[in-house]
Amino acid sequence: MKSLLIVILNLIALVVMPVMAQAQQSLVQDPVAFEKEHFSKRCEGQASFGDGFATERDINNDSLTDIVVNEGEITCKGEKGPDCTDEGCPYNFYIHVAEGGYILVATARIYGYDFIQRFGNMVLVMKMHPRFCDRTEGDSCEITVRVRGVKFVTVAKK
Repeated sequence: MKSLLIVILNLIALVVMPVMAQAQQSLVQDPVAFEKEHFSKRCEGQASFGDGFATERDINNDSLTDIVVNEGEITCKGEKGPDCTDEGCPYNFYIHVAEGGYILVATARIYGYDFIQRFGNMVLVMKMHPRFCDRTEGDSCEITVRVRGVKFVTVAKK
């Protein structure tokens, strides 16, 4: 009887867990089209997108092309970068997964980023407002991040 209960609970877990995982993060087939559609609706059809709006690059070293969206390259009803502040513009990082499609893994308000090789691995060096390095003023903060799978791992702050 006890083993039957364990089997039933395992079957329920096999059915429920994939549904819960999918509910947490859904795949996007085309992040650029997804973002453009979102902003076209938000801007009531008066949105334009600059050349640097979307960048394709493998940011997590898995040989699949990922996409970084720079919301500072959006012009909405005549206003460039409507969500940009003195702390930077929102950037959305989409990771291409082997199952097909992309997952939004991070959104960061940054001034920009460089993609460089360090110790044999490609890393992102994000330029951010000084407050992200626990400073109130001065030079921008540089946070170096390595992307492993679908997780951002902070390597250094300066």
